Amino acid sequence: MNLKSLLFLVLCLSSLLARGADPAAANPSAVSAESTRRTLTAFSGEDELKELFVRWQEEAKKRQAERRREQVAVAKSAPMAAPMAAAPAAAEAVAGAADSVTNTQTAGVDEGGIVKLHGKHLVVLRRGRLFTVQLDTLRPVAAVDAFGPGIEPGGAWYDEMLISGDTIAVIGYSYARGGTEVGLFTIDARGDLRHRATYHLRSNDYYSSRNYASRLIGSKLIFYTPLYLNPQAADPYAAFPAYRRWHGKEASSEFRRIAPATRIYRADDELDPWGGLALHTVTICDLAQPEMACEATAVMGPAGRVFYVAADAVYVWTTKGRRTPREGERRAGAAVFRIPLDGGAPQAIKAEGSPIDQFSFLEADGYLNVLLRANGRGEAMWAAENGSGDMALLRLPLAEFGDGRQAAAPERYRALPKANGYTVQNRYVGNTLLYGAGASWGRARAASDAQLFALRFAEAGEAQALALTHGVDRIEALGAHALIVGGNGPDLHFSAIRLAPNGKSASVASRYVRADAAQGETRSHGFFYKADTADSGLLGLPVRGGGEPGHRQLRQESAAVLFLRNSGLKLGEIGALEAQASADANDGCRASCVDWYGNSRPLFIGKRVIALMGYELVEGAVEGEGGTMRIRELRRASFAPKGVMVAR
Repeated sequence: MNLKSLLFLVLCLSSLLARGADPAAANPSAVSAESTRRTLTAFSGEDELKELFVRWQEEAKKRQAERRREQVAVAKSAPMAAPMAAAPAAAEAVAGAADSVTNTQTAGVDEGGIVKLHGKHLVVLRRGRLFTVQLDTLRPVAAVDAFGPGIEPGGAWYDEMLISGDTIAVIGYSYARGGTEVGLFTIDARGDLRHRATYHLRSNDYYSSRNYASRLIGSKLIFYTPLYLNPQAADPYAAFPAYRRWHGKEASSEFRRIAPATRIYRADDELDPWGGLALHTVTICDLAQPEMACEATAVMGPAGRVFYVAADAVYVWTTKGRRTPREGERRAGAAVFRIPLDGGAPQAIKAEGSPIDQFSFLEADGYLNVLLRANGRGEAMWAAENGSGDMALLRLPLAEFGDGRQAAAPERYRALPKANGYTVQNRYVGNTLLYGAGASWGRARAASDAQLFALRFAEAGEAQALALTHGVDRIEALGAHALIVGGNGPDLHFSAIRLAPNGKSASVASRYVRADAAQGETRSHGFFYKADTADSGLLGLPVRGGGEPGHRQLRQESAAVLFLRNSGLKLGEIGALEAQASADANDGCRASCVDWYGNSRPLFIGKRVIALMGYELVEGAVEGEGGTMRIRELRRASFAPKGVMVAR
C-alpha cells in the first residue's frame, strides 16, 4: 500500500472510531452563520494578477537556466558522448420544460445529448450533422451540417446538443481552433433548421468517457471548462476565459474576456504552476437573448478534476499531481470547490482522495456526499475507468464550505469496503449509495462472485455486500429501487435491487439474463426507464452480440434495443427492436466520424416506444398485459444523409 492510500485509510478509520453517534444527527445548520459567509478570495484587480504572472515567468527563466547548467555539467562529465541537444521549452497549453428523453442525473438539469424532443419532432445529432424527424410518421424533415457556413470542420468533434425554446445549441470541440464551439440553430414548427450563429469559447478538451460538458437550466446554458495555465507562456492571458462570435474567419483579437481578475478566485494554498495548474471555469450563457451573452467565474487550482452540476452550483474536485514531494513539502492533497450558479463567490474545503465520476456526488438535505477512492486521476478522457486504493464516503455539511483554509474533519469520512476492480460504477438511488466493479469499455469476464455494495449514506451502519452473478457495468434507478446491469462472459444480466425505505438492508428481488448479449452503450444516456406506477414500468437498453467489448459503440451502432417490463421488481423481456444494415459508410461524413457519445437510445414518448440505432428509427407497439406483454415492430425509417449537407 503506498503512502497516499495509507494516509487515506487512517483518515477513514479515525472517522469510524469517532462515529459513536448517528452521523445523520449532525446538524448541517449548526455551524455558525459566520462560516457560511466565508468565500474564496478573488484577485483585487488586473495588477495583482499581472504580478503573479511576472513572478512565474522569472521563476521559469531561473529553472530554464538551471537545466542548461545541468546539461553542460553532464556533457563535460561524458566527453565521448554525442553532443546533447538543448532541452526544448515546455509546449504551451492550448488556450483555449418539455418531456425529457434524456436519462439525467439531476432533476431539472438537462444534459447535452445526441437526441432531444422539440414539439412534434425528434432532433438528432450524429456524425457532424443535425437532423429532424417528424414524430407522427417518423418521416425525415431536415438535415444540416452541425457547424456554421465557412467553418472548416476538420479536427472538430460535435458531441452534445441542448434545446431551449426554438433554439438548438450544438456543443463541439475543435482541435484546429483550440476551444469549445457553440453552434446555435433555429427550429420552426415544421422542423426546418436554420443556422443562427456560432461562438467559440476558450477551453481545453472537455471530453470524458462518462460525463457531459454542457447542462441547461431554463434558458441558461452551463459549461464547465478547464483552462490549463503555462507559467512560461509569453501571453498568459491567451488562456483566460473568453468567447467570440464566428464571422467566417479566425481572429483571436475578437475574443472578449468574460472573467476579469475580480471574478478569478484562489484558496490559500501556494499555487504550483509546475505541478499542473488550471482555471476551473464555470461559464453561463443566456440562450434567450438574440446575441448569446456569457459570463464566467473561475477558480485557480490544481489541474486534476471531476465535476458535478447540482441545481444551484457546480462542484469541482481537484487533485494535485502525483510528483514526489520535495524534502519538507507536504504531500499533495485535494480540494473541492463549490461555484454557485447565481454568480456568487465560490467556496472551498480541503479534502483527501478522488471521486470516480460525476455520479460519485449527491447534494441533498444540506450535505454534499462524495464517494472517494484513495488514488484517482479525475474523469478527463478515460481516467474515470481507472482508479485504485481504499474507498470512503465523505459526507460534508454545506455550511462547512468556506474560504478553502479548512480541511474536512476526519469524522466526515466513512471507510467503505473496496470494490475489486478498476472500473467502478456508483450511483445514489433514494437514500442508498450503490457501487461495484465491472468491465465498462472492455470485454465482460466471468464474474460469478461479483459484489454490489449498498450503504444508507445518511445513517449509521456498515455497507452491505450483495452477491451478484455478474459484474457491475450500470446502476440505474427503477423508481424507488435500483437496477444493476452487467456481463458474465457472453451473457448480459439484469438484477432488480429492492431498497426498503424503512429497513436497513437491500436485497436482490429478481434477475433476468439475456443470453449471448452485451451492452450496446456504456454511457448513462443509453438507458431509459418509464414508470407506469410506483412499482412498474418499461425499461430500454441497447444491446449487441455477446462477448463484444463496450468500445464497439464508437464504430458500430447497437444490434438492437432490448425492452424489459418491471412489475413489482420482477423483470421480464417483452422483446427487442432490431437494427438493419448500417448506412454509415456512405454518409459522406466530414466531422465527428466516431460516435464518442454513442449512437443508440431507447425513447419513450407518451405511450410510444421508439428505438434509435445509428440512422434508423424503429417504432414498436406494446401489446398484451402482464406476462403476455410483447413488443412488435410497427414501422421503421432511415434519416441517413446522402452526400454532404450544407447548413442554411
